[in-house]
Amino acid sequence: MTKRLGIFGYPLGHSLSPAFQQAALDELKIDALFDAWRIAPEEFAEAVNGLRADDCLGCCITLPHKEAALELVDELDPVAEEIGAVNTIVNNNGQLKGYNTDAPGFLRGLREAAEFEPEGRSALVIGAGGAARAIVFALREAGVSRLTIANRTEERAQNLARDMSRGRFRPGATSLEIDQLANTAPYADLIVNASSMGLSGGPSPEETPVPAELISGNALCYDAVYVPTMTPFLIAAEDAGARVAGGLSMLIYQGAEGFKLWTGQDAPIEVMFKAAREKLAGR
Repeated sequence: MTKRLGIFGYPLGHSLSPAFQQAALDELKIDALFDAWRIAPEEFAEAVNGLRADDCLGCCITLPHKEAALELVDELDPVAEEIGAVNTIVNNNGQLKGYNTDAPGFLRGLREAAEFEPEGRSALVIGAGGAARAIVFALREAGVSRLTIANRTEERAQNLARDMSRGRFRPGATSLEIDQLANTAPYADLIVNASSMGLSGGPSPEETPVPAELISGNALCYDAVYVPTMTPFLIAAEDAGARVAGGLSMLIYQGAEGFKLWTGQDAPIEVMFKAAREKLAGR
């Protein structure tokens, strides 16, 4: 029986996951199809319940569903529970377990693709949604010396900073509104856009969270957005003389973690990268 996998999101036109996950499944001759499931928020609970079917291995999840998924699975991996967001669901004989592979995917991309070691460095993260939660968690685990979270709605940034300041995370992150970056952004070693700003097809595709004049030429600017390849944020960062890295590495490495959870096999990373780049080139 051909198995089913897919990605839940809304909107979903930007997603590369079906292309590179299917390429990986085909490379290892696994009898499964990976689809794009465009699911509106009001349809999400019913769609997750449908993952319990015998022919379904699970799914991955993108915006805006990562936090909502927490309440819809039967069991949470401890990392997903601590982050407060789920991006991967595995169906175990009708029981759904939620994981978060964004955190290890981001760190691996940061270290291997961008050649940046966050330990002892200062970081600014833009956004407070599911992706931002995973990235903040990863940076705290990696031992950054200073962490600031900025968001259009400061209350959400405050909530994330508070959540990530509990237990072993003390001392915690600080928070502020995006329009208060002048005293923070120029001094950050790492600036990460974990919001949807700049996303093609998103609500603000032409916007950058940080203008060039607030970016240090010594910083690394990482955009979790991967469509387009050069976002307004990365263009601004290049104008400032900073190093830049797009979100494709995080996407592939988190997807590889999910692939192993669903199939029990190591993902063919190079096959995934090749399929994703070909899909991007065809747009």
